[in-house]
Amino acid sequence: MFNAPKIILASTLLAMVPACSSELSKEEQEILDARIADEKKPTNVIAIVQDNPDLTTAGTLIALSGVGAELADDGSYTVFTATNDAFNKMDAERLSGLLTVENKEELVSIAKFGLIEGSMTAADISKAIADGDGTASITTVQGGAIEATLDGDTIVLEDGAGNKANVTQADVESSNGTLHIIDNVLMAK
Repeated sequence: MFNAPKIILASTLLAMVPACSSELSKEEQEILDARIADEKKPTNVIAIVQDNPDLTTAGTLIALSGVGAELADDGSYTVFTATNDAFNKMDAERLSGLLTVENKEELVSIAKFGLIEGSMTAADISKAIADGDGTASITTVQGGAIEATLDGDTIVLEDGAGNKANVTQADVESSNGTLHIIDNVLMAK
């Protein structure tokens, strides 16, 4: 019934498998490590914001506003997110005030003002600017408008109150849209 030579051969081959797989070349190990790291990266816009150490203030405000739950995986969005340095330019009392329950509505408004339905890359925004003879009006989920222009190759955004922000890092891709990092906080009037 049992064929001893076949069992011994199969056992020997199975014992060799771990030995072979643990002997990766340095190049093969680097490829494997890169694949594992890619699998651990955040994929949706909110996870990317929360994973970036330069965007912790924005991540906190988005979470507190409740907008983060709306953006977890649904839809396709363009998100303009200000850096920690941009939030640090705000009046400290005003920023602290946004973190209170009483000001949640304003916090939601600010979070949604930097949010556009549909994914727009920097090339899409630049094309809209060119098609608009130097200016593009981008409607936000909040209902306001952001005016976009170019200063050389830099996309400049202006809110309804006249605040301007430069896109400092464009086209951060995610599973549900495109993130653009900006150097100033944009708000509705």
